[in-house]
Parts: sequence; structure tokens; C-alpha cells
Amino acid sequence: MDIKIRPWRMADAKNLAATINNKKVQDNLRDGLPYPYKIEDAKAYISAMRKAKKGSQYAWAITVDDAAVGSITIIRKDNVHRFTGEIGYFIAEQWWGKGIGSRAVQDVCAYIFEYTDIIRIYGIPFAYNTGSCRILEKAGFALEGTMRKNAYKNGETVDTVLYARIKE
Repeated sequence: MDIKIRPWRMADAKNLAATINNKKVQDNLRDGLPYPYKIEDAKAYISAMRKAKKGSQYAWAITVDDAAVGSITIIRKDNVHRFTGEIGYFIAEQWWGKGIGSRAVQDVCAYIFEYTDIIRIYGIPFAYNTGSCRILEKAGFALEGTMRKNAYKNGETVDTVLYARIKE
């Protein structure tokens, strides 16, 4: 199993749409994605990621044997937080628990710390998403705290947790 991150390709749209159409995946993402998520939505996302302003947003497909199985992004913050990036990611359910997420997060952090001036990367998963929390922990992120009643998801107010990794 060859796990890599790489730039998005239009040919990834079918896999992307299939991944996001899974309710278990959607339940762990922020709101705003259409459901059902169509191939046209995936193509629009891929196009936007490929056209993102250099230095403000970084986006890759997470791949296994060159097939897209997920997505990972770093979004640079601004103003006094301009050397900070927020990480977000998701993986198709059939690939959960196989080390793919933590490997992708490690690879992205290595890239960001080597090739950009970002010195802090943070993630804010829902507290109930223990798989995502474990990915961040395995990738060297430290738990900085719980933000109580910080998000509204699927009709409930839920806690989120803050993890961060600092450039050594």
C-alpha cells in the first residue's frame, strides 16, 4: 500500500464525490457541503483548490496506490495569525483505521514546515471524532484544550478539541 499526498486531478472527482456522499464522513465535516455531493461538485472543488492563491491555501489528495481516498488542506490564517495554518482532512470510510490519515498529516506538516514560513498548524475536530483526534496525536500534535459547546452539528451543540503542532 503506497500512501502519498499529491495535487488534485480532475480524474479524482468520482472518488471524491463517493467519499463525501457517505453520511459518516459528512458527520465529521463542517456544514456547507451539498448532499448529495455530485461529481460536478467535486470538479468545482478540485478546480478551486488548483486555483487557490499561492501561499494562502494548500490542498492535496490523499492517495493509496495513486487513487484518491481523501483530502487534506492547510489554510493560512491572517493578521496576527499569519504564521499559523489550520489543517482539515477526511478519508473514505473503507480506509479508516489503516494509518493513512496520520501518514498524510505527517507528510503535510513536513512539507509546510520545510517550504513555507508557517510555524504553527492546528486542527479542531469534533470531540466525538476520536479517530480524527488519534490521527493528530499520532502525527505529533498536542492537545491544547476542549472548547465546550463550540459547534452546532446535526441538530446538537457539541464540543470541539484544539490540537496543535509547532515547527521545531
